[in-house]
Amino acid sequence: MTDPTPVPAAGPRTPAGPAEAAGPDPDDNRRQVLYWRLLARLFDPEEQASLESASLAVVEDIGLPPALLDPDASVDSVVQRHPELAAEFDGLMAPGPEEDEARDRAAEVRRAALVSKVLLNVFSTGSGAVTAEQLARWQSDAGWLERALGCRPGDLRGTGAGGRGVGPTGTGGGGRTPDLSRLIPAVGPELGSLEAGLVKRMRLREVLADPRLAARLTPSMSLIEQLLRDKDNLSGVALANAKSLIRRYVDEVSQVLRTQVEKSTVGDIDRSVPPKRVFRNLDIDRTIWKNLTNWSPEEERLYVDRLYYRHTSRRTTPQRLIVVVDQSGSMVDSMVNCTILASIFAGLPKVDVHLIAYDTQALDLTPWAHDPFETLLRTKLGGGTDGTVAMALAQPKIAEPRSTVVVWISDFYEWRADELFESMSAVHRSGAKFIPVGSVTSAGRGSVNPWFRERFKDLGTPVISGHIKKLVHELKTFLT
Repeated sequence: MTDPTPVPAAGPRTPAGPAEAAGPDPDDNRRQVLYWRLLARLFDPEEQASLESASLAVVEDIGLPPALLDPDASVDSVVQRHPELAAEFDGLMAPGPEEDEARDRAAEVRRAALVSKVLLNVFSTGSGAVTAEQLARWQSDAGWLERALGCRPGDLRGTGAGGRGVGPTGTGGGGRTPDLSRLIPAVGPELGSLEAGLVKRMRLREVLADPRLAARLTPSMSLIEQLLRDKDNLSGVALANAKSLIRRYVDEVSQVLRTQVEKSTVGDIDRSVPPKRVFRNLDIDRTIWKNLTNWSPEEERLYVDRLYYRHTSRRTTPQRLIVVVDQSGSMVDSMVNCTILASIFAGLPKVDVHLIAYDTQALDLTPWAHDPFETLLRTKLGGGTDGTVAMALAQPKIAEPRSTVVVWISDFYEWRADELFESMSAVHRSGAKFIPVGSVTSAGRGSVNPWFRERFKDLGTPVISGHIKKLVHELKTFLT
């Protein structure tokens, strides 16, 4: 009788196949070493000597630079020294088709080393004061994480000129397209929270007072929030640098949101207006079809005696858009985004835009609605919330209810909830389009008072919450 097959001490007894009989896969062990080091570093900044030495041996063995294990080295610096790695980071973590059973385990070890570098640089933020250089490095590393997930830098955080959370764009990974419906809610808010924490740890006033340091700052929602909160305490060079950063951020977001607004056409085709007889309006298919009777079989030539053009003139109706924004401390992201959005709609033909901001007092910002930069400088973030004072300004502006839309952006944690909801119901019953919005953040995360949420649902005007694209879609539907 023969002895049973020995069972490795590392795991329970399992049926052994030909590959397993030879022992554990060394590539699996290498990959586990790299991920154990990642977890150890994330939960304890002190390095574990055995894991560090084992990880270094793995990285050198697979031909990757040891700089991947240096927590002080940014991804940018690694890629600058090893440009061939840039393509490997793109789409590195993007969801893709199911992997084949016969996986390339050696490639997975290489992938684990690169993934560990990105995750450790982004999610291990340390403690203590943060310099402008450290913030810039983190923002760059966060951009590489977004690229690894198959997005453009800034898409998940809502801070990039490439998208500001507005839409998905795959950047690599063999054509794999990320499922941003899952990534934005899960990753975006966490990156935003990490960035906000870093900004709060900065000595921002000292940085702004030094043009050299201020030039290293990259505008982000977290940074803009701090600047808006502290703008009354700034002066001279610091105030000028703060305004410059706010202007840069506003211009970048405006460019992206304007693209979203202009993507869909405005109004129905107005066939009472003759089409313009220019080449770009030429309806080639219809022209050919209508002239088929002029086909000459002998000459194999079509003689055209009449050209047909497409109608492009659109019928529009003057609309009034009243945007009411809660400017209390919990709604900063919405305040910034909706102020910019209101300015974009203010630039559309035949749209009359009014803008009101409120906390415990209301401020009519309509004269500056076309300029989000000036509007933001006139806001005063923080304080309590009393929507009744804003309603007192908004209701007199509803002259023709059926051509008016009221967008109310708030978390609806109100002081006089019953009174405010009754006035909102009255606006809805008057025939005006009332759109309650709980969150118009770049990342799509926010909370709404459940009491208001249920009552808006019963009223037939459910709260829009999540991504700013939802609000853009709703407004375009009403105004077109």
